[in-house]
Amino acid sequence: MQVHFPEPTVAASSSGDPLGSSSARRALAGFFVSGVLLSFLGTILFSWQHHLTSQYGIVGLYYAGLIAGLVGSARLSPALLRRKGLGWTLALACGLAGAAFLYLAFVSPPFSPWWRVAGMVIVGFSAGLLHTAIFHAISPMYRHDPAATVNLAGILFGSGCFALAIVISGTFYLYTAAAVQVWIAVIPAMFGWMYRRTKFPAQNAEPAIEPSPAHNTLSELRSTGAVLLSLLLFFQLGNEWGLAGWLALFLNQRLGISPPSALGMLALYWLALTIGRAASQWILPRMRHGRLLLATVTAAMFGCIILEATDNKFGAITGVLLLGLAFAPIYPLVVEKIGHRFPYYHPGFYNGIFSLAMAGGLLTPGLMGYIASVYGLRMIMVLPLVGSVIVFVLLLLIWLESRLRAYNSPPASPAQSAP
Repeated sequence: MQVHFPEPTVAASSSGDPLGSSSARRALAGFFVSGVLLSFLGTILFSWQHHLTSQYGIVGLYYAGLIAGLVGSARLSPALLRRKGLGWTLALACGLAGAAFLYLAFVSPPFSPWWRVAGMVIVGFSAGLLHTAIFHAISPMYRHDPAATVNLAGILFGSGCFALAIVISGTFYLYTAAAVQVWIAVIPAMFGWMYRRTKFPAQNAEPAIEPSPAHNTLSELRSTGAVLLSLLLFFQLGNEWGLAGWLALFLNQRLGISPPSALGMLALYWLALTIGRAASQWILPRMRHGRLLLATVTAAMFGCIILEATDNKFGAITGVLLLGLAFAPIYPLVVEKIGHRFPYYHPGFYNGIFSLAMAGGLLTPGLMGYIASVYGLRMIMVLPLVGSVIVFVLLLLIWLESRLRAYNSPPASPAQSAP
């Protein structure tokens, strides 16, 4: 997920159901690969022997490499889409991801960590390339049914994260670190072969750039509400990814839980988050959104406190489940609110709101590495707790801003309200 995406195509298919398009469904399935790529660091740290050392700053370097690769793909991705088309670009992204995992398999410890930082740059670059192509390919699906598209994308992404944690947990004592990473490389390779043989509609191959929506988005970013929503997504995604990147290592170092069991709890976190996101689609129409947001943020705070204070496995499982289920509805609710307030918002390209949000998601686990190296691993759980408190305060400010905006807006005149 990178710093900037060109805007999605505007011309939708005039006939047929975009949700029924085989090429669009296959492109959407790429979010499974995205989950594998972005959750890789949180699951591989045991295989790279970071539970045997306290050099947590090195983990921060891995995340810095991932971010550098994501940012680096920003300029090249649109050019590749224009010249080579969606199928070729998707296949290239998956091929690069597979090659990156194979490379990392051969530079596991005792090789210098800088070799692995370079590998994470390639992983980040392939992830950014993959996201750009996927978002262009599913633009017709998003315009046809935004809620269903976002929900399916989230389920597929969470499934990729869950599957990777389960695979590494189940094979930790059976195979070497290199062998496990070779098996992981097969996943993007299979998707790359599928994309190479998939025919994508011609209208998606050359993304059209419409200046009007971008101009309107930039003007809306000057409002107080847009800034508050940006900050809310920044801290919320930072909470989710910070916990995902460090949970397994935290449980091992603080509670003495074995690496396979700690990875199993990380898989449980991803499962709770994914199921919670799917269940939130049923809950949203049946519960007041303000109350739901406050309840989930409060539950997230308690989950962080439980994980920080517990000294047994039962408490750890309780805290993990509570955090996964509490985090689940926040992102869909905030995105829905953004869609109502800012009609030009689209998750397929990086406007100001979404880029700031994903920066939080990617920077937080990297920053945690440097903080843990200075203050100890105990701070790992303190940061999501502080982030949840900030999210709670931002929710109150957003509620207050909405009330003030409604109070200050003049009522519509009869001529304006007439059809």
